[in-house]
This record gives sequence, structure tokens and C-alpha cells, in this order.
Amino acid sequence: MRAQDADGDAGPVQVRGTVLTVRRVDAYHAMTVVAPGIAARFRPGQFVAVAVGGPDSAMLLRRAFSIHDVRPDHGGTVEFVFSASGPGTRWLAGLRSRDVLDVAGPLGRPFPVPRDPVSCLLVGGGYGSAPLFALAGKLRDRGCKVDFLLGAASGDRVFGALTARRTGRTATITTEDGSLGARGVVTDMLGQVIHEARTDVIYACGPMPMLRQVTLLARRYDLPVQVAVEEAMACGIGVCMTCVLPVVGTDGMTRMVRSCVDGPVFRGEQIRWDDVGTIPFDAVGAPGWEPRSGRLPRGGQAAAGGRAGATGPGHGARESGGSGQQARPGSPGRPGHGH
Repeated sequence: MRAQDADGDAGPVQVRGTVLTVRRVDAYHAMTVVAPGIAARFRPGQFVAVAVGGPDSAMLLRRAFSIHDVRPDHGGTVEFVFSASGPGTRWLAGLRSRDVLDVAGPLGRPFPVPRDPVSCLLVGGGYGSAPLFALAGKLRDRGCKVDFLLGAASGDRVFGALTARRTGRTATITTEDGSLGARGVVTDMLGQVIHEARTDVIYACGPMPMLRQVTLLARRYDLPVQVAVEEAMACGIGVCMTCVLPVVGTDGMTRMVRSCVDGPVFRGEQIRWDDVGTIPFDAVGAPGWEPRSGRLPRGGQAAAGGRAGATGPGHGARESGGSGQQARPGSPGRPGHGH
């Protein structure tokens, strides 16, 4: 499978890649696959769609995972992280070195990066933090200062804490049970970290309630936030329409956009968080919707720039099981899914 994206870059490829390693990382698994075509095209924030169950399986749908890292080793390898929480991911966890895996990618739009050196805060929940480390490397190459704020329910579910402490200017860790770092959720510490790090822009990936809360807090500080949403994806290429969510475009109109091709990275303020999982009555094409001159949707006017709210992508479709911290009980929003 080859395609050409809207920007003229080389599109995704479909490969049968050899599994190099499958290793346990605390509560998660990390798989490295030889896939030079994907590795060569990768930009931080993109994901892969993996066929699971083998050729005789009844599991027809692929599973999507954020790309954690790519390396030139063995001609070009791709690593992704997952939680063995469903039949597809349990099958993946059972693979061994030299097994062959059908992988398509890289898919989605990548994280946008600043033109000039700024202070960047990277916020991750559970293994939703996996795509943030490749992003951190690219930001540092641009001369940006990188700070991490990572959290999960427990210490074994915080992904990349050691790497964050080793590579970030600062690394703040939270866990709901207090087993690692500060007790609480990442949004409890967000304001403090923003002040101390003099943050200019926020990047976040994790469960949807966490992303909603990060976006709301970022607004208080008038900070731009790029979020890699966790919406369940069945195809990963924009055909099935299972991963749609309401996004306010630069024209002020709400449209149902596909997370897999218009994202997964969006500007946080353009997502109508309270309406995720529904089709708002004022969304373009909704039942009973009529175009009106000067009509402004309930979500408010979007910030200038970008197409229909999509600026780049970053995370993948997932099986149920959760990847990290939720907002506090009672917070609006839907539980996140695993990558």
C-alpha cells in the first residue's frame, strides 16, 4: 500500500515485518519490528495499524499503536508500546523474535513543532506518553527546552519515567496511589509545572478525560496545547468513520472529523470535549442542520490557522483497557482506550 499525502510527502506503506524483540516494560509490552519503509517515513506523533491473530483469525480489524521510536538498526526498525488487555493485544504479547507481523504506517498527521526555540511541556498519561519521547528529541534538535509531566494509576503504569528524568530539563511524576512521585493526577501539578518551567506550549497524549482537563487548564494560562486524542480506530485510514469527533474549524463551524487522518493530533481548544461521542445538533451535516450566514457553533470561534482543526496526529486506535490517568472522578469525558 502506497499513497501520497496532501503535503506531497511519501505516504504509508504496508509491510510484513520481522519481529525483532518483544519485551516487558513494567505493566506494558514494547515490540520492535523490522520495517524500514515505515521507519524512513516516520515523524513523531504518527502511528501504525497492525493485523492481529494470524491469517486464520476471526479478528479482522487492525489495532493501532503510537510509534514510540524508530532506529536505523537492522535496516530500520519501529517500536510501539501496548497493554495486553484484549484478545488482539494478548496475541501480540505472545509473539516471539523472528515471527512476522503485517504492519501499515506511518499513519496520521504528526505533531507540529515550533519554528523558534520555546519552552515545551510534554504531558503523558500511562503509556500514552510513548509518542512523546520521539517528539522530545525533535524539539531538542530545534533548540527547545523540554519538560515532562507524566502520570498513571500506579508506578508500574507510568511509561518512560526514567527516560524523562534522564533527557528532560525537568520531569514531574504523579500516581494516583502515591507509589511513584506525587500522589494525584497530572492536572494537579500542571499549574505548578507551567509556572516553574515558564511553559510556552503544551503537548499531551493520554486518556480523553485527561486531555480535556489539560486543555481547560491551558486556556487559563493562554497557552496553545496540541493533544493526541485516544479514539478507537477500526481501519486507521479514514474509511470506516468509527473514530470521528466534533472539531471547530477556522470558520467557526463544527465538523465531525476522523481522528486517524485529520489527527490524531488536534489543537485542544478546537475539540468540543463535552460533545465527544455524540453528533452535535449544529455540526455540519447533522440531522436537521441548515447552513446559515454568520452561524457560529456552540463551541465558539476557533483560533486562526489549520484545516478544520487538524494540525497533525499522534497516537492510535486501541483496545479497551485504559492507558493511564483519568480526570478526577466525576469529571466529564469518556474513559481513554489503550493504544
